[in-house]
Amino acid sequence: SHHRATPWPEARTTAERAARAAARAVGRTPVSVPLDAALGLTLAAPLAALTDLPSFDTSAMDGWAVAGPGPWTVHDEGVLAGHAEPGRLTDGEAVRIATGARIPPDTTAVLRTEHGRTDERGRLHPTREVVHGQDIRPRGQECRSGDQLLPVGTLATPAVLGLAAAAGYDTLTAVPRPRVDVLVLGDELLTEGLPHDGLIRDALGPMLPPWLRALGAEVRTVRRIGDDAKALHRAVTTSDADLIVTTGGTAAGPVDHVHPTLRRIGAELLVDGVKVRPGHPMLLARLKDDQHLVGLPGNPLAAVSGLLTLAEPLLRTLAARPAPEPYTLALRDAVHGHPYDTRLVPVVLRGEGAVPLRYNGPAMLRGIAAADALAVVPPGGARSGQEAELLDLPWASGGIGVCFT
Repeated sequence: SHHRATPWPEARTTAERAARAAARAVGRTPVSVPLDAALGLTLAAPLAALTDLPSFDTSAMDGWAVAGPGPWTVHDEGVLAGHAEPGRLTDGEAVRIATGARIPPDTTAVLRTEHGRTDERGRLHPTREVVHGQDIRPRGQECRSGDQLLPVGTLATPAVLGLAAAAGYDTLTAVPRPRVDVLVLGDELLTEGLPHDGLIRDALGPMLPPWLRALGAEVRTVRRIGDDAKALHRAVTTSDADLIVTTGGTAAGPVDHVHPTLRRIGAELLVDGVKVRPGHPMLLARLKDDQHLVGLPGNPLAAVSGLLTLAEPLLRTLAARPAPEPYTLALRDAVHGHPYDTRLVPVVLRGEGAVPLRYNGPAMLRGIAAADALAVVPPGGARSGQEAELLDLPWASGGIGVCFT
């Protein structure tokens, strides 16, 4: 099937285009999400301040609120954060104040604890000049009510959630997570214990759901359906997920049921094989206007290649997440190429370069488990010192995926 395989860069743009068409076809209705469930979502409405920040004049320091030039008589009662409005100060008066507490009316400045001394009569003296308004955070210093703080399309990071809470939000309006069903194919797979009698452990069942979540998906079901054509047909036709991910069964062997199932239901194959190693037999099909299927090869590293080539661009676009900025690093060692396919090779980042890892066969996870990224090696290979594009792994980039929301 090599003659009709899609070049690797084109496969990724095809997946993005498919997701954009699906989003246009059905119009994804934004959802209102509590702050504690919004991490990793994309804002579907601008974040506008619901209040002034700060919403009252507040002390920037622990010390005294003072009125007039001093020295000052200190009130017995102090002012703490969270207290109701304190009493007015008149010239010559001071009151103990904590960081974040409301400033009493008619306060001239806040005198820091380390800039004041008390004499034997209990009067407070400044040890340096007091500047009008010093160490007072005026109301609205950060924003006024109604100011736009963040635009549509912003990723809800932990810092964004903090800002939203400070600005008065209990919920955020966000693009919903794309819903994904995972179908694990293969009669040879064990879910526990040691491999025996030609059976092997299923590595993809434990690996794919958290990886898909890190890419912004809501994984709804993970079903093991063996090599059963009827069960596959039933699972595909009854799913209402935005994306169905299958593992294995994409080649043309005796129990490879994915192609026949797609033909039977009249699916449109958008990508049927990709010029990439590992992962050549991956595929992308449109089942309905708003539903796609990504067929991953059964070999674990080949499946990772399919995830990053087809599922990542599709899910990122459906979730309205910004595309990562492409970047390159020099390869420390030469990497053998394939004559006409792109290679994806696990690397670790060391200093200013990328070090290719040895265990990079299609069935091997030992390399990717130690890796920071995958290097994109063009057909023909790469010399030592040659720059290569890197695909970050969602937990290695310090990105939002590290939270596995």
